[in-house]
Formats: sequence, C-alpha cells, structure tokens
Amino acid sequence: MAMEGYRGFLALLVSALLVGFLSVIFTLIWVLHYREGLGWDGTALEFNWHPVLVVTGFVFILGIAIIVYRLPWTWKCSKLLMKSIHAGLNTVAAILAIISLVAVFDFHNAKKIPNMYSLHSWVGLTAVILYILQLLLGFFVFLLPWAPLSLRALLMPIHVYSGLFIFGTVIATVLMGLTEKLIFALKSPSYSSLPPEGVFTNTLGLLILVFGALIFWIVTRPQWKRPKEPNSVLLQPNGGAPEGVESSMAMNFGNVDKSDSELNNEAAARKRNITLDEAGQRSTI
Repeated sequence: MAMEGYRGFLALLVSALLVGFLSVIFTLIWVLHYREGLGWDGTALEFNWHPVLVVTGFVFILGIAIIVYRLPWTWKCSKLLMKSIHAGLNTVAAILAIISLVAVFDFHNAKKIPNMYSLHSWVGLTAVILYILQLLLGFFVFLLPWAPLSLRALLMPIHVYSGLFIFGTVIATVLMGLTEKLIFALKSPSYSSLPPEGVFTNTLGLLILVFGALIFWIVTRPQWKRPKEPNSVLLQPNGGAPEGVESSMAMNFGNVDKSDSELNNEAAARKRNITLDEAGQRSTI
C-alpha cells in the first residue's frame, strides 16, 4: 500500500535521522574535546558517560523506536516482527539509561557530592522509572499473548500517551542537564560570557530539541500510520470487543492515531453483522 505524502515523510525521516545522529556526534565531541574524555574510575571521566549514553539511548534510539511502525518498508513485515523490533530498541535504550544513572551516582559518591538534589535529577530519575514501567507494561500486555483483548484496549491509550510523555520529558531533562553542567563547569571564562564550549553545547541542545520536534511531527500525522492488516478486525458472535484489536497494540509509543472510535467500534460491527444477516436471509428465499 502506497503512503500518502511519501516524499514529505521521507524528507522528514532523513532530517530526523541526520539531526539525531549529529546530536550523538556533538555529544561525543563535547565530552572528548571539551570535557577531557571518557573513563570508569569515579572521576569526571566517568560522569561523561552520562550525557553520551542518555543522548544515544534515551533520545536517539528511543526516537527511532517511536517511529519504527511508520516506516512504509516495514508494512509488509509481520506485526510480531515489528513488535519485537520495537521492544528490542526500547530495551537497548533502557539499558543505556540505567548505565548512565550508575555513572552519575558512582561519580557523585566518589567525590562526596550529594545525590538527587536538583530538578534535573528528580525529573530524570522519574523519567527512567516511568520508562521501565512502560517497557514492562508493553512486554507483558502487548507483546506476549497472555493479556485479554479487553485489557489491551483499555491500556492502549494510556500506553501511547505515556510513551510520548516520557519522550518529551527526556528531551526537557536533557536540556536542563546540559545547562546545569555548563553553569557548574564553566567558571573562567564563565558560561555567561559565551565561551566556545558554551556555544557548542547550546547548539547540541538545539539539535536535540529539533530531533524531538521532528519525531513528534512524524508520529502524529494520521496519513503516515501503519495501515490495518487484512482481516485484522474479527467480530465476536455476541457483538463484543473486536478480536483483532491486538493488531493495533504492538507496544507502539508512536502510533497515536489509534483513536477510541477505532478501539470501540461495536456500533459499526453490529451494523455489518445486521447487513450480513439480511443478505443471508435473502439468499435463502
């Protein structure tokens, strides 16, 4: 099935990938050139893993996981395969986020710096906890075939909203963290005097912001959502919830276009059943 506005989608996708990749590269240049490099010895070199892993996993990889269902080249792939890819990307992002937290706490403890006192740390830890819960919810409810369809239909809007909320929260937390680090680290010359490191890192923040905006735009366009699979809606004899609603679950943070009307289409189902019954009756006359 051809995608409506394919060229526009392709342009935005390439732009998002380019900006996201540049964000990772800028982060590496920042810590390697301006912040003396990387290490795992309780010094500032260990702390430097924090921004690298957060931007790589919690921003770039998470952003790709959000839009993976929108890629038209995957529409012929099975939904189970796409669920697995989506879950795998999110798992990698979660692991990198956890390691980044370990680096921060290890550095703070080695240097006798208090933990969890700033707004950045509060919001960041909250985002990680919510993200892990989101990942577990998606795995046990939407990926594994154990949860009843009624539970999936109930939790899907929450799952979609919380996924996008977490991604937006991560973007905001990263921007707070960059500013906080520059204020603490840049003393002579000061951050307010716009030294080269300050300008470079501010540019990194803008790249991350643009990447988030592109991901949100791609994922909220209804014409770019994954089409329903053939025979994805099977009607129960009692006119209950659609059996094929699971095809729209897929642990998808980005598939925000699954509206309540698509998940609760009993009226349309009954109407189709009545039409089929009438046609059957006429065929027997």
